[in-house]
Amino acid sequence: MTATRNNRGVSHENGSVESPHGHLKTALDELVAARNVARERAVAADRAALMPLPKRRTIDFSEVSVIVPSSSMISVRKVSYTVPSRLIGHSLKVHLYDDRLECFLGSTPVLTLPRGRVRSGGKRGYVINYRHVLPSLRRKPQALRNLVWRDELFPRPAFRRSWDTLTERLPIERACKTVVALLDIAYCSGCEAELAEQIDRVLDAGELPDPTALRSLFVDEAHNSRGTAKPPMVSIMMPTAPVYDVLLPATCGGR
Repeated sequence: MTATRNNRGVSHENGSVESPHGHLKTALDELVAARNVARERAVAADRAALMPLPKRRTIDFSEVSVIVPSSSMISVRKVSYTVPSRLIGHSLKVHLYDDRLECFLGSTPVLTLPRGRVRSGGKRGYVINYRHVLPSLRRKPQALRNLVWRDELFPRPAFRRSWDTLTERLPIERACKTVVALLDIAYCSGCEAELAEQIDRVLDAGELPDPTALRSLFVDEAHNSRGTAKPPMVSIMMPTAPVYDVLLPATCGGR
């Protein structure tokens, strides 16, 4: 086949496309109409038996209960999810929707998580938020080397790229500490995307990311920018006691 295009400004040449497209649409409409005629009587019988729609939305989730273990990770339908460490030891009621999990502590909503899926071959799936497990990684950064869900831990490709590069060029102990430090900077600075871009630039230059330099660039700078704004001056006037006399019944006409 040889590709062609219409000449610019020659509108009648559109017919070579529009006409066959119109014939195809007409043929499809006629085919659908012919098939619907055969089912029209059955559809009418079903429609007569239909009840009115409910006034309120029906339940479109399943409910499960889980207890948060010391690993700060719950398991629902062969998918593991990290949750904040403050929920360790508590029983959560989970509403399992098609696209999300809504977690309740008693009747109080505490967390919403994206719905994960089982991986190919029936393998366990993982939905990991590095913010949930960062406190334990700060205490034991060497745990990073054996995590089965380490790839799901990294929030952006730059962090996974830094792990691969650091483990190739540094001892594993130092690589673990460096990557955990990078995740900590992302958490403390609130500049995850900007930090990832900076890490990519450093790696593209053939260098290794320096947590100390990056912390001063992102965390300290963020703290300084927030600290430059002076708090508003609030003047509070303390009323004198006679002011409250207007509330007495004698001064309000007995009301």
